[in-house]
Amino acid sequence: MKLGTENRKQMIAAAVLGVLLLLIAAYEFTSFSSTNASTATGSTRPAGRRSSVPTPGKNVPAPQNLDPTLHLDQLALTEQIKYEGSGRNIFIAQAEPVEIPKAQGNGTTDKAVAPIYQPPIVDNRTPIPLKFFGFASHSGETKKIFLSKAEDVWIAGEGEIVDRRYKVVRISPTSVEIQDLVVSGPAQSIPLTQEKP
Repeated sequence: MKLGTENRKQMIAAAVLGVLLLLIAAYEFTSFSSTNASTATGSTRPAGRRSSVPTPGKNVPAPQNLDPTLHLDQLALTEQIKYEGSGRNIFIAQAEPVEIPKAQGNGTTDKAVAPIYQPPIVDNRTPIPLKFFGFASHSGETKKIFLSKAEDVWIAGEGEIVDRRYKVVRISPTSVEIQDLVVSGPAQSIPLTQEKP
């Protein structure tokens, strides 16, 4: 009698598993076919068009022209257009040219007009607050200098950064060129000063 009940349980379990597998396969097949159908129907209808029957009370947008063909005749027309500007180079930052009027005379001699005053360029950068007060090099080593700011003193060589902001560009016997890395601009020259004891 044991054989019959065990075999029957196995048959029921196999039948349940078989039904589950059939349900899963049917679900996968229907979801796969529905995505194929939606992409197939979406590709037959143009993307910019909506249904041909307008709903009452709503504005129907104009259909968009999504024609991907290349119209060579329209391109040829745009190639024939020539740029007629003022002659100024738009890629160079410069002021507009100014015409200098000539002095009115008797017509026989043209007197030169005084040039237009141009204000001098003022360096509005803040001076670097470091002081250069000596050399720290031994023979056979690279040049190093002493720099100070208030109570802090640094020893630096060319290419090194001081106070996490100032780069030593060049060391000469009478001065040092230092560039501020925070404020962009050319390097500033700091002369050698004598510290008073």
